[in-house]
Amino acid sequence: MNSLTSSLERTLTPDFYDYDHQPLSSAVCEGDFVHVFWSDDMKLACHRFWLKENAVGQGGIDLATRECILDPAELTDDIEVKSAVVDNDGDLIVEWGHDGQRSIYHSGWLRHVAENNHLPSSWLPEAQSWTTDSIGEVPRVEGSAALESDEAILALLNNLMVYGVCVLENSPTHEGYLLELAEHIGPVRDSNFGRIWDVRADINLAGDAATNTTANTGLRLGPHSDLPTREVPPGFQFLHCLINDADGGESTLTDGAALVEALERDYPEEFELLYTRHWIFFNRGPGIDHRWSAPIIDYLPGSDTPTIRAFYPVRAFPAMANEDVGRCYDALRLFHKMADQPEFELKFRLKAGDIMCFDNRRVLHGRDAFTGSGKRHLQGIYIDRDEIMSRGRALNRAARSNAS
Repeated sequence: MNSLTSSLERTLTPDFYDYDHQPLSSAVCEGDFVHVFWSDDMKLACHRFWLKENAVGQGGIDLATRECILDPAELTDDIEVKSAVVDNDGDLIVEWGHDGQRSIYHSGWLRHVAENNHLPSSWLPEAQSWTTDSIGEVPRVEGSAALESDEAILALLNNLMVYGVCVLENSPTHEGYLLELAEHIGPVRDSNFGRIWDVRADINLAGDAATNTTANTGLRLGPHSDLPTREVPPGFQFLHCLINDADGGESTLTDGAALVEALERDYPEEFELLYTRHWIFFNRGPGIDHRWSAPIIDYLPGSDTPTIRAFYPVRAFPAMANEDVGRCYDALRLFHKMADQPEFELKFRLKAGDIMCFDNRRVLHGRDAFTGSGKRHLQGIYIDRDEIMSRGRALNRAARSNAS
């Protein structure tokens, strides 16, 4: 072992992950950068300030939190790299000119940056848009032992990240089970509906004064996404079927990603109106006043997949020039007609123990009308997209580590 480093220092990286050594072949100082190279021609340019921020236990990365504690105001011009060398184990050693300190940078950690495994997309499967022909049926995962099995949770999460949909089947059917499941995935997002909420359709009571929401009637619910009235709508929705002996009421799912691709390809003028013209979405209820202005197809910052704001009961006002309103309604009609076409819409029946999970910002969900008598009781929760991705990264990385 090189005398410049100790065994303790060698184990430390700016995060809590373990990295295999990927020995560097050389390091070259050039201006503000240290360029590091591997024998297979992989290379990485490291700015001196970035290296200083990532110096573990030397005023950059805190040992306990593995977070940077160096205020950018303290990144002064006298922070210069005096030398950069590769030690006997292939790690990078930087000697600083301003204070004489030596910092070590793990070659495996540097390599994961060079390979872009530090990006938000890392350790996540690539999303795939789908039509009914390409997906065939909704992906399913056995859920009877999900609370004891990281494998089941990981299979569920990976399906959600690839297709935006998955059914966890054969789950327990007691009320509140979704909150138990969420403890193995991530925090539940609260809303004006509460942390967990009910959708009860008792067809025998249709038209009863106590039935005060469309979801609790036997009426059809067209393809839609929940809570477009929020600046950032909930990421994923979990709907747990506790009872379903009603006639009709089949569930529907439409991949908004595939729908947007088809609109952009085949109807460019309507697509342009749907993603550039704004509407005002408004929750009208006693004691609440949620509202937001956005287009139907909303490209939120940081996401390649657009957020679909398509819940017509809360789309309240056009927020556009008068001459655009008629054209935007035409585009809106086209959007909803396409969303309900067999080419894009999966249709299936939920049974007791099924948990229908889907990306609320990508996948439109709905329900056929009920045609006879019976009861249907679902419970639902929301979990934000970043929680799903965080848990997915952690489990995918653990699975890779266990396999190696």
